[in-house]
Amino acid sequence: MTLMQWFIFFLVIQGIHGLGTWKLYIKAGKQAWEAFIPVYNAVILMKIINRPWWWTILLFLPIVNLIMFAVIWVETARSFGKNSNIDTILAVATLGFYNFYLNYVADVTYVKDRSLHPRTGLGDWVSSILFAVVAATIVHTYFIQPFTIPTSSLEKTLLVGDFLFVSKFHFGARVPMTTIAAPMVHDTIPMLKIKSYSSDYELPYMRIPGFQKIKHNDIVVFNWPVDTMLDMRHTDKFYYKPIDKKTNYVKRCVGLPGDSLEVRDGYVYINGKQNVLPERAKLQFSYMVETNSGPFNNYQLASRYNITDFPQYNQDRSVSYFPAITDEDLSKFKNHPNVKSITPLKEEKEKRDPNIFPQNPDYSWNNDFFGPLYIPEAGKTIDINLNVLPLYKRVLTAYEGNTLDIQGNQILINGKVATTYTFKQDYYWMMGDNRHNSQDARAWGFVPFDHVVGKPVFVWMSWNTNGKGFDKIRWNRLFTTVGGSGQPVSYLIPFLVVVLGWTGVNKWRRRKKENA
Repeated sequence: MTLMQWFIFFLVIQGIHGLGTWKLYIKAGKQAWEAFIPVYNAVILMKIINRPWWWTILLFLPIVNLIMFAVIWVETARSFGKNSNIDTILAVATLGFYNFYLNYVADVTYVKDRSLHPRTGLGDWVSSILFAVVAATIVHTYFIQPFTIPTSSLEKTLLVGDFLFVSKFHFGARVPMTTIAAPMVHDTIPMLKIKSYSSDYELPYMRIPGFQKIKHNDIVVFNWPVDTMLDMRHTDKFYYKPIDKKTNYVKRCVGLPGDSLEVRDGYVYINGKQNVLPERAKLQFSYMVETNSGPFNNYQLASRYNITDFPQYNQDRSVSYFPAITDEDLSKFKNHPNVKSITPLKEEKEKRDPNIFPQNPDYSWNNDFFGPLYIPEAGKTIDINLNVLPLYKRVLTAYEGNTLDIQGNQILINGKVATTYTFKQDYYWMMGDNRHNSQDARAWGFVPFDHVVGKPVFVWMSWNTNGKGFDKIRWNRLFTTVGGSGQPVSYLIPFLVVVLGWTGVNKWRRRKKENA
């Protein structure tokens, strides 16, 4: 839906509310016209149901408002003496149209100073759960979202099994586009394995301004731009997903809007200069290792040479394939007495990989030799022709909503011949540090800014599936920051001190209040 369609829909809803409640407003000592004025009518309604004015704000927050509407319908009925279970069920089941019955048919009286405390233990429990869900949804949507690292593409900086807190406000919280969705879940409801949202009523892209821009080498969580996954195992190129319901990915931003990016021998160059990663980041490449006398022990290698991905062997077990080794660990590993030779598994320049962006025979690019490539910047204009069109075709159509046709040597954008194009938004280039084992921008291209979710800031838990007992928890990674210089430092002890101190203060206040 467009903004104009949403505006018309909003006015219609306001009209329905006014028609269904104006007599109730009069019985509560208000004026009939106050039921029809958008936003103002909600503020007045909060006074009628004896709730704080800021509840009005919650009515305009997508996802949260789905819960709040039901609460308001029930609260309105109770403000006019309708407290039974059947009244509650009718208020919710009729989507608020129970108000028309109260307004025109029922003989109700306004209860001015009604008690706001639930009358039963079940009611108290339901009320607590509802507002806990509302609070958690607000935090999850606009402030901090939990996230799990599922792959080793950023190994050494982020490990498989790390549980992160991802900040939404650093780059600016994105207003949910899917207005009808289950709270605090992504695209699928757990256990039920069904879609968690409806894509019929989408809001246009909007974002609350952030206080920080994405910088080179920032780790960023974003929605996978080419996601057409029915689930994590099945894809359908015709399956549509709203932007905010596409699969969450986490990669390192190596290229910013306006940059010229190139990959040479596996190393990224930005505007002609090699990209220097922060100290915590470690590039990893794949190697074939030939031994003098049989294979190495997997776990021995993992502990001694800090190799995360275990090797795979050939038939006679004299040659091992190592998916990911850092340069630092390789320098130690190559001196092992059982190592006969080490061969880096890098592709040759000009040898085309058909799976590499832009998947076009005119571009002989691969994982290790890629580009140069201009990364689009909002407001910047480029020459557009048949040679560069494969690089920006998806940007023009899928991300910026243009129609594209080719007639001979001419390119038509939105039905008009075009020789230049001005980009509408910023784009980024996201890659993994595990260069030969990362599903990243080299496969699917640019990441538009409207797909950016947030910035990982904290590891609050880290789970090692290969560990045993207490070793399954990586204790040294608990409550460590994702960014920063030097090695990660755990803030677990300070965190526990703060929690215990806060708990003690609250208990002291409660006792003091009880004894007063």
